[in-house]
Amino acid sequence: MFPKFSKYIFLIIIIASVGCNQSKKKYAEPTIDIETYYGDIIVELYPEKAPKTVAAFLSYVDSDYYKNTSFYRVLKREDQAMNVDKADLIQGGLWQTKFKKQQTIPGIPLETTKQTGILHTEGVISLARNEDPNSGNTEFFICMDDEPDYDYGGDASPDKKGYVTFGKVIDGMKYVKQIHEQPDFETNFTPSIKIINIKRL
Repeated sequence: MFPKFSKYIFLIIIIASVGCNQSKKKYAEPTIDIETYYGDIIVELYPEKAPKTVAAFLSYVDSDYYKNTSFYRVLKREDQAMNVDKADLIQGGLWQTKFKKQQTIPGIPLETTKQTGILHTEGVISLARNEDPNSGNTEFFICMDDEPDYDYGGDASPDKKGYVTFGKVIDGMKYVKQIHEQPDFETNFTPSIKIINIKRL
């Protein structure tokens, strides 16, 4: 009787162990959780396509840079002038809450969409930058729709090199849309939307 019971216990332990290993392999790619009060936005990253950008971004995540930061910028087509190329996106990062820290972080060499093969489509995450193509670091945006002007050769950047895409929302896009709908004034959320933290899954 006792040996048989031991056998069942042994089988249960094996099954539990297999289950744990499977749960750890839930995501094929490095995956992050953008925690907001609206809900969790789950983003899959693509290190094989944008290795420098993903490595840098994950280093910021692992360093807790995004704890208590925000989504602070929004573009809505209805708020944009008729004579400009329109876009729908939300942008977040350290700029509003940890500006001094953000300014100390070096830029990442630009990996264009021509290199990565990831275009700016709905749910894609991309790095914001200024006129210097290699200036992108902690600030990122999520596309609400297809945004070809942000791709290589598009009109959103003066040099037409575009912006680096490095991942895509795989769950929680409804929360991205809820955030996008929040009040804004001249491309700024009023108030900004808190990012509780960004963590690896």
